[in-house]
Amino acid sequence: MTEAYNAGSRVVRLHTGDPALYGAIAEQIAALKKQDVPFQVFPGVTAAFAASASMGIEYTLPEVTQTLILTRMAGRTPVPEAEALTSLAKHQASMSIYLSISMIDKVTEILKEAYGENAPAAVAYCVSQPEEQIFRTTVRELPAVVEREKIRKTALIIVGHALDPARQGETRKSKLYDKNFSHEYRQKA
Repeated sequence: MTEAYNAGSRVVRLHTGDPALYGAIAEQIAALKKQDVPFQVFPGVTAAFAASASMGIEYTLPEVTQTLILTRMAGRTPVPEAEALTSLAKHQASMSIYLSISMIDKVTEILKEAYGENAPAAVAYCVSQPEEQIFRTTVRELPAVVEREKIRKTALIIVGHALDPARQGETRKSKLYDKNFSHEYRQKA
C-alpha cells in the first residue's frame, strides 16, 4: 500500500465484513501512520445489523431488552476472562455471536443455562451475500440446524427474547410515538 501510494496511485484495501469488528485494521492503521500515509476507513454493514434487517426485527425492545452484545467465543484468539460468553450471557440481552459456529455445542450449552432452551435464536449464514440464509429456531435446536444445513463458517449465532415475533411491536411499543410521552417535537397529550 505504501509503495503504491508513494508512486502516486490511489490504493483501496478492501476487507470482508465490518473493518471495526474482528478485523486487522488496527495494525494496518499503525503501519500507515508510521509511514505518514493518509487513509480513510469506510465502514461496511455489520453482519449483526444486516441479519436484523433480513429478519425484520429490532434487537432492543422496550421492557424486553435495551442491550445488544456483539461477542465471540475464545478460539485461536483468546477472549478476556471478564468477556467470556458465560459471563455475558447472564445478562440475557440480545446477543450476536461471531466466529463461533464451529463451537455450536459449547455455545448452546452456555446459552441454555442463561436464556433457557426454548429462548428464540437464529443462525444467520452468509449475511448480506447472495447465498444468505436465516434459520430461526430455539436455543435447544441450534446444533441440529447447524448440522442439518451443514454450516461450518460464515455464520452468526443470534439469541435473545427480542427475536420472539410476539414481542416485535405488538405488546411493547416504543415511547417515541406514545401520545403520553413528550419530547422536543411533541408535548404529551
